[in-house]
Amino acid sequence: MTKVVELFGVPTDDQTTDWKSLVRSQKCPFLPGQCIKVRKSQPGVAIGTCTLSYGRQQDAVIVCPHRLLERHQIFTDCLHLLTNHIPGNELHILRELSIPGGNVDFVLAPVNGKKVHDFVAIELQSMDTTGTIWPERQRFLKARGMQVEARSASSAKTFGINWKMTAKTTLVQLHHKIQTFEYINKHLVLVMQDHLLRYMQREFRFGHLHPAVLGDPMQLHAYHIGQANESRKLTLALRLSTDAAGVAQCLGLQADPNLELADILRQIEARISDRTLFALR
Repeated sequence: MTKVVELFGVPTDDQTTDWKSLVRSQKCPFLPGQCIKVRKSQPGVAIGTCTLSYGRQQDAVIVCPHRLLERHQIFTDCLHLLTNHIPGNELHILRELSIPGGNVDFVLAPVNGKKVHDFVAIELQSMDTTGTIWPERQRFLKARGMQVEARSASSAKTFGINWKMTAKTTLVQLHHKIQTFEYINKHLVLVMQDHLLRYMQREFRFGHLHPAVLGDPMQLHAYHIGQANESRKLTLALRLSTDAAGVAQCLGLQADPNLELADILRQIEARISDRTLFALR
């Protein structure tokens, strides 16, 4: 049984898919174009692995952040955080906004004309892997009747899930960024899978986090994806929240970049266009 749960967004237990055509197109259903998760040795070849099964329970683990963009549900689930959004505004989604401490993956902003009325920043976090997924992918395609390089399909090399590094790196990055959002009274949302949140709750200090409240700048949205014989649709499983001091406490740190709100608004207003309009898919 393959450990690749989804390839190019399609469940590998789907018996109707033309895998040869899908692999040739390298189309990502969650992005406007091809999969950008490519091999280092072959930049023109997309790996296409969205979700892998791992562990004794064969949990479906999301290993590509773009998998979290299914139906744009994560943006819909952030609308309530736009406290200054009113009917008549257009909603825009922008990628990669620069702030103190790094970048944020997405910004969801209500706009009227060219005037930004509010925004919420959204970070995506999938699981990092160790080793290589490639042989497992090739073995699956071979089993589906495709011709693949014999050496890659027979390779004993495998992959692992880097739980500790993923969780710690995520929390450190949040600690660097959340003070800015607390200072300007805006929200930062971390979108992740429920498996990662449960790991963080076990391994870090998470007892002080509480069910999400609007007043907290740090919001955590955890999503579930079904196992075998279940729906693979992404669904919101749990929301928690805290403040800057709470993020520091998760890491066992003492809770101290300020960027004026006007500077962030200017960045957003300079980049909004018809291409950034929020649309359900």
